[in-house]
Amino acid sequence: MKRYFELGEVFRYFGRVFRKNDGSYPTSFNLKTMHWINRISILLFLFCVIVMIIRAILR
Repeated sequence: MKRYFELGEVFRYFGRVFRKNDGSYPTSFNLKTMHWINRISILLFLFCVIVMIIRAILR
């Protein structure tokens, strides 16, 4: 049951998305495009969560 709640792999992925490529992973146009789209979606999600928290506090 513990392995279902391990978030280390998720945080490693986020680190890989927001970090410059160090050459250990293959690069291609498709992979770069996917990572840019993921960056935008993660940042937009975090922005929306912050707005929702602020709206809940001010209510």
